[in-house]
Amino acid sequence: MKRVVITGAGTINPLGHDVPTTMQAMREGRCGIGPLDFRDVDRLAIRIGGQVRDYTAEDRFNRQQLALYDRFTQFTLIAAREALGQAGLDFNGELADRAGVVLGTSGGGLTTQDENYRAVYEEGKNRVHPFVVPKLMNNAAASHVSMEFNLRGPSFTVATACASSNHAMGQAFAMVRSGLTTAMVTGGSESMLCFGGVKAWEGLRVMSKDACRPFSATRNGMVQGEGAGIFVFEEYDHAKARGAEILAEVVGFAATSDAADIVMPSKQGAARAIRGALRDGRIDAERVGYINAHGTGTAANDKTKCAAVADVFGHHADDLMISSTKSMHGHLIGGTGAVELLACIMALRDGVIAPTIGYEEPDPECALDVVPNEARQAEVDVVLSNAFAFGGLNAVLALGRV
Repeated sequence: MKRVVITGAGTINPLGHDVPTTMQAMREGRCGIGPLDFRDVDRLAIRIGGQVRDYTAEDRFNRQQLALYDRFTQFTLIAAREALGQAGLDFNGELADRAGVVLGTSGGGLTTQDENYRAVYEEGKNRVHPFVVPKLMNNAAASHVSMEFNLRGPSFTVATACASSNHAMGQAFAMVRSGLTTAMVTGGSESMLCFGGVKAWEGLRVMSKDACRPFSATRNGMVQGEGAGIFVFEEYDHAKARGAEILAEVVGFAATSDAADIVMPSKQGAARAIRGALRDGRIDAERVGYINAHGTGTAANDKTKCAAVADVFGHHADDLMISSTKSMHGHLIGGTGAVELLACIMALRDGVIAPTIGYEEPDPECALDVVPNEARQAEVDVVLSNAFAFGGLNAVLALGRV
């Protein structure tokens, strides 16, 4: 089995338009959640979210491209350019055939769907743009990344709601580790902050009207965000031979299904995924120093996931640092695990643990070290990134220092 390392990272999200800006915001505990700004927002009960601010698509893409790129695809390409620029890989010849793309998304081109349903049903138009289907399809971002960078190996999209990015990165990890590919572009993106997207989520009655406060006794729901996180996963020997900078090593992955309820989480399913990632990476549980938790700010999710951590780690759970960066950037649904992986890399490389901001009062059912409100300096050797989705679909990645 090959060792797999991360040699490139890119992002655009509510905290910043690139990785350095995002990590600095995480260090400062800055909040990227604010008032939503789009058409008909006054018709919504939920009017806050983690929007990507100061963004103009026309400054990044030409008219022909924008006819094909939904907002989630735009975010993906911006992040991919940063990641591949850092990795310094040139995909020609055999390497192009041995490199691919696996991305996660839940809503795909939801903004395009929203705009065109409005045009047909509200405005009474009888025609839509001929590229609506290729613009809204969930695999659009993966396809455009493969075309822009000449990635001719396995390329596809994973859609498992809030765990999409972690499932996608797990698949990319497995392909490089097995020797099927040499490098993979992976991660995820989402842009569901439009009238129809938020209105649908309102119906679940799990959304906060004021802030995301994971693990706090005063929490009252999740807050949506948008953006992308993209990484280059590469075979270790290949990266070393070309002198690449290595950000972290991917050492384990596991996925489980609760097989229980479509929306209510299961402690057992989450615990099996965590144990599976440790077993896959042959990691002693006491080596884990930090967990980027799923931590949505809903009562059921937070307490269930804390219980799963306590179940897996026993007494060591008291020594673990756990935080939810969703408190800063919101819940990017299918793209959230990818942005959260940046906090894991920051913990390993810089010794900075991103905080859980908005924390007000302890909750006895979340009695773990949740790194409240301020970042912390601490050296860690192994970190976990947890993602647990509606449908009971769980995916956990383990990363280590090289």
